[in-house]
Amino acid sequence: MKVLVVGASGKSGRAIVSELTARQHNVTAFVRKPPSDFAPAHPFVGNALDADAIRSAVLGHDAVVVALGISENAFRVRLRGPKHTPMHIRSIGTSNVIAAMRAHSVRKLVVQTAFGVGDTAAKLPPKWRLFFNLVLKPQIEDTAEQEQRVRSSDTDWVLIRPVSLTDSPQVGNALVSAEGTTVSIEVSRRTVAQVIADNVESNLNLRQCLSVSEAKA
Repeated sequence: MKVLVVGASGKSGRAIVSELTARQHNVTAFVRKPPSDFAPAHPFVGNALDADAIRSAVLGHDAVVVALGISENAFRVRLRGPKHTPMHIRSIGTSNVIAAMRAHSVRKLVVQTAFGVGDTAAKLPPKWRLFFNLVLKPQIEDTAEQEQRVRSSDTDWVLIRPVSLTDSPQVGNALVSAEGTTVSIEVSRRTVAQVIADNVESNLNLRQCLSVSEAKA
């Protein structure tokens, strides 16, 4: 498959590009600028807020994965706002992707959001709920808006909601749940990338929100 990954230079995006490439998919990495330590086979340089750039990037692909986010210190972002990435990057960037997919008749969309958004908010442990409300509130609000725009679209979408992400190289046993069930509060990005790749390849979970947690192997 030809797969476009939007937000490919972030930690999650890199893991997704790596996993899809390992599975022999033809992957295009949409990035604002290719970092020196990351050399995807097919980079596409552009800004997710640029609808024209997204429209050009989507053309010719079979599926799109969105892994947009703000890779800055969460406390700094809450106090001063993001320095490099607009707060609404998730919702606006994803809206641009959806419009481009409609224009080019691309159906499959897999979007990484977060556990604690939507109907999983009530399932957060108390300390995480406090952290979300005090520190991550603006980002969670934009993620909720992102999810709403995906759910309202006519794409064949899947929303992936991982619990707290880690950079652990170890891949554990993923619990993927449409009911918001979890077995832990942390999951490695590599594990999430595997779940995302599974859903790029499969149509079993279309129009579902899947929580992803991990039991260590």
